[in-house]
Amino acid sequence: MCSFAKDKGKQITKILWKCQLSHFFLYEYLHCCSEQIECVFLRRIAVRKAILLLIAASLTFPAVVLAEKDRLAATHDLTYMSKYMTKGKEGYGQQGVFFETVDIDLWGTGFGTAVTHQAATGSGWVNKARFNYKVYYSGSVFDDLTYETKYKISWEYKHYYDEPRNSRNVYAWKFVSSWPKVLRPTGLTPYYISHYEYPAGSGYKNLVDHWAGWVHRFGVEYDLKTSELPQPIHLTSEIAYTDGLRAADHDFSFATFGLSTKIQIDENLAFVPGLYHQVSMDDSVCKRDVTYCILSMKYKF
Repeated sequence: MCSFAKDKGKQITKILWKCQLSHFFLYEYLHCCSEQIECVFLRRIAVRKAILLLIAASLTFPAVVLAEKDRLAATHDLTYMSKYMTKGKEGYGQQGVFFETVDIDLWGTGFGTAVTHQAATGSGWVNKARFNYKVYYSGSVFDDLTYETKYKISWEYKHYYDEPRNSRNVYAWKFVSSWPKVLRPTGLTPYYISHYEYPAGSGYKNLVDHWAGWVHRFGVEYDLKTSELPQPIHLTSEIAYTDGLRAADHDFSFATFGLSTKIQIDENLAFVPGLYHQVSMDDSVCKRDVTYCILSMKYKF
């Protein structure tokens, strides 16, 4: 076996061990966010199996040979959302959601892969728990020009494992673009995000519910620096146009305003709290305004 393959194998083995060892510590750290989060604990074994499959899949990715000098990197992310809002909709009614993600950066090539488990923080939504399997590519163009564009393209399979395969599973595309230099004197960065979802097969029952459709989000972000915090406060403001997704109207549907910051606990561990408010404008998407928080622990290795 060549030295390159041996080195990459050692890196993968090291990351796998760290995923297992860090899992319990990070889980307990965020346990206080919700008293009903035990349902996620019961799925640890399934999550770990998914992590193994994800890492094994990354071994076969052809782009790894392009960046031998870069190292394989991963982020273990635990996120609590006080109310699950997904593209303007209340995904779990009045319940929050807990996400656990392992995201692997494939040797600095711009390619990456991730697996996420998500479940409601309360009862009544057991069949809505799912795994999200994602591959993505990020990069930039026109780097030396005013209209430099940073982008990220991802494809995702959303698997509701407690329901029949042809009942709810979907594929999803996400396209993200931002222009950090266009409004540089003001400090504002405009961005655009589009989502497209569609049933994961012909003859699926969710075709009847008209699940296929788009959501377009137009926004700006700004980093507010303060002497009280070591990291800036990240401010965001956006408006969304829902284009038929899940039988919603074709109209501007909601606006979201948010603020967040990063608290660096040590070199590899960070806590990211955020507060958001959604102003709902279309009853076919959401009938009320919603305020919610997002708390994330991120461990990079």
